[in-house]
Amino acid sequence: MYAYEGDDWFSTAKKVGIEIPTGCLTGSCGACEIDVNGQTVRACINNIKKGKECSLKVSLTTDPFWEN
Repeated sequence: MYAYEGDDWFSTAKKVGIEIPTGCLTGSCGACEIDVNGQTVRACINNIKKGKECSLKVSLTTDPFWEN
């Protein structure tokens, strides 16, 4: 799967069958935090950015507070 600079994190993740958790969708709660190449990003207020690396390594964290 290819992702391009400026693409939305949520729609890109959905294309590969991954759901990023959401909460407030304004960047306040942190429910949508993902780690991208070692840096924490809030997916609701950031788009994919071009970095030094050609590939992105994205890690999702689970938080028992947000789990059903």
